[in-house]
Amino acid sequence: MSQASFAAAVSPAAATTIHTDEEGVVARDVTIPSGDAQLPAYEARPAASGRFPIVLVIQEIFGVHEHIRDVARRFAKLGYHAIAPELYFRQGDPRTAPDFDTLRREIVNKVPDAQVLSDLSATLDWAIVQGSDGERAGVTGFCWGGRITWLLAASEPRLRAAVAWYGKLEGEAYPTTPRYPIDVVGELRVPVLGLYGEADAGIPAESLARFRAALAADPRAQLVTYPDAPHAFFADYRPSYREAAARDGWQRTLAWFVAHGVVPGER
Repeated sequence: MSQASFAAAVSPAAATTIHTDEEGVVARDVTIPSGDAQLPAYEARPAASGRFPIVLVIQEIFGVHEHIRDVARRFAKLGYHAIAPELYFRQGDPRTAPDFDTLRREIVNKVPDAQVLSDLSATLDWAIVQGSDGERAGVTGFCWGGRITWLLAASEPRLRAAVAWYGKLEGEAYPTTPRYPIDVVGELRVPVLGLYGEADAGIPAESLARFRAALAADPRAQLVTYPDAPHAFFADYRPSYREAAARDGWQRTLAWFVAHGVVPGER
């Protein structure tokens, strides 16, 4: 696997990087109609014919680079149709940004939440048209995508379950990002599992405590934290990777989907 498969703003891939092969799956780039645009996306699904459940995989801040594609293939190996749309494509290609500050300033900060949520709903529409099972649809997202996962869970009623990984919980409102997860707690339409590291420098303990208190009124939502895990503890290609927390979070993700009707396999 070449380093070019990963975003340029990311340091060289760590030795812990996981690579999931394509045996038994169809994995490819596709385009999805969304409004008047063609949304680029990466899909991975079982090679066998069948009506499979849908998992929307929402990118990290670095976009749909090799790590996110690998996560999609992991889901496909388990019997899901996983789709990771390129949610910055109108603003630029995050994989080519030379550093994190340029990525955030020139691309990410210009991406409106409304555009993102509309593209995700269009992705779900497309997957259903392809023959996948819209009655078994879930979403999971990482980092930047973790925050979006909470917002989608409050706006897309066709989902059955959602899992958010270390997404920012609260912050200052801007025209492009007017709301945060803590603002939509009372509006969640589907059960959401949040997976967070207590050693995450970008999400302080006070923020986690406020969010946990807000979630107490909704029994469908659950927050799990890992005491020694930093931000991006699932990102196996980065030094932040924590194998024990990542494995536990992955197993909880799969169990959460099954418990709420996003059951893998043909139906």
